[in-house]
Amino acid sequence: MLRCSELGLTFEDLDNMTVGMVYDMLIEKSNDHEKYPYIATQNDIEKFFK
Repeated sequence: MLRCSELGLTFEDLDNMTVGMVYDMLIEKSNDHEKYPYIATQNDIEKFFK
């Protein structure tokens, strides 16, 4: 519940979420400060999925 409070989630929010969704939000929050050396372009994405 502490982590949910840190994310600003209410009980109403949690009624519509799974535990996995909350975990995903926590992981994304912890990655917010990371600096990535390369950001993919549209061309990179097209090469990856073709």
